Amino acid sequence: MGRVKIWSALVLLLALIGCSKPAPAQPARETKAQSTVTPPKIRSYPRIDACSLITKEEVGTIQVATILEAKSSETSDGTYLISQCYYASRQPNMSVSFTLTEPDPSNPAGLHPREYWERIFSRLGKQGEAEEEKKEEKRGEEEEKKVPPKRVDGVGEEAFWTGNRFGGALYVLKNDFILRISVGGPGEEEVKIDKSKALAAKAMSRL
Repeated sequence: MGRVKIWSALVLLLALIGCSKPAPAQPARETKAQSTVTPPKIRSYPRIDACSLITKEEVGTIQVATILEAKSSETSDGTYLISQCYYASRQPNMSVSFTLTEPDPSNPAGLHPREYWERIFSRLGKQGEAEEEKKEEKRGEEEEKKVPPKRVDGVGEEAFWTGNRFGGALYVLKNDFILRISVGGPGEEEVKIDKSKALAAKAMSRL
């Protein structure tokens, strides 16, 4: 009888010890606020720096001028990534502006640069060639504003010069890129076109 009481007391003690053990810790549940937080959108910048495509020394040699510095700037208009390099010269009016336009990968549905080129430059270029044969010598600011783009051979896949006798810019298409080069200083239009072509060739060799 005494042995039964001892076994009963032992079973009761083990049961009490088991009940006193702490429950295992449960992993913390992720709150709703934590699961819905999204990282901030990172702004897209041009993948290519325009200033890396033409050196100050190359610009100085072609322009026959002393280039003091190359200032870089970049932006996006939502459709294209645009990188610009401004080459400041010691001599007055001898600076050079170079702009590189490329697709913005954050907006793949946007108009591709080649499509933009086809809509603007190819159409205007064909119109200009048709009018060139019957165009007479004209002077005056209003007439110069109406001068259509001039096709330029020997650079890029396609190129056009826009402007008048006071200045202008060369636009060049290569692959997914549009290059724009404007040179300052004296000289006839053909001289500026030749300088712009030489600078464009330098840039395209590094794209």
